[in-house]
Amino acid sequence: MFSSLVVEFLCLGIGWSTCSKLKSLELSAQVLKKSKLISQKRVNNRFYFFFMNTEFFASQSVEIEVPEQPVPIQHYLRQPQRLVRAIAEESQMEQLAQDRFRLKMRPLDFLSLNIQPIAELKVWADADGTVHLTSVGCKIQGFDYINERFTLDLQGKLYPYQSNGVTQLRGRANLSVSVDIPLPFSLTPKPIIETTGNGLLKSVLLRIKQKLLHQLLSDYRQWASSDVQAQQTQTQMSPADNPTI
Repeated sequence: MFSSLVVEFLCLGIGWSTCSKLKSLELSAQVLKKSKLISQKRVNNRFYFFFMNTEFFASQSVEIEVPEQPVPIQHYLRQPQRLVRAIAEESQMEQLAQDRFRLKMRPLDFLSLNIQPIAELKVWADADGTVHLTSVGCKIQGFDYINERFTLDLQGKLYPYQSNGVTQLRGRANLSVSVDIPLPFSLTPKPIIETTGNGLLKSVLLRIKQKLLHQLLSDYRQWASSDVQAQQTQTQMSPADNPTI
């Protein structure tokens, strides 16, 4: 009786679409009482349950050798919006301001839940071509009960480096997430949850890295070529230095 009431209250908090998954786990009153992970309190006429706070972290570095082009890559990197387009599909990215972007990440499967983070990013470049990326906001689409207990922090840096006449791009991205895991998922041993979450974040960064490796240099080559062509066209259209009669 007690376990069925618990599941019903959980359904009110997380939505009936997820409720079937919870009911299939057949929670028992004995498990809930022994775990001591559940506690009820009434706030604003609603029931809330204590969640298990968990933090995940992943880091990924990158080194890219840059083929020589007519225009140095530092000039390319001073347009950080091009870098953003290199790491995400156009349908996933929305530019909010000159240095602000909204990234709709691909749906992620975590603990039998399908979630889709939407992150707001600030991207800017220094005079030397160093590009900085930081998250300034995030929400989870479709799950209000997780969205209220979820924070995401993404920090990234990419910069040109020269050694023995060879130009490289070096960078690192750090991604961390803090989330309150709800029942019944919080009954899962914390090390298992942490391993799963860390692996999920690592896969996100790895996908961004692979996209960067394949797309950035291609976009840079096209940009450098078009820039040179534009300069040549402008030169050809300039009036000749003939003396005025």
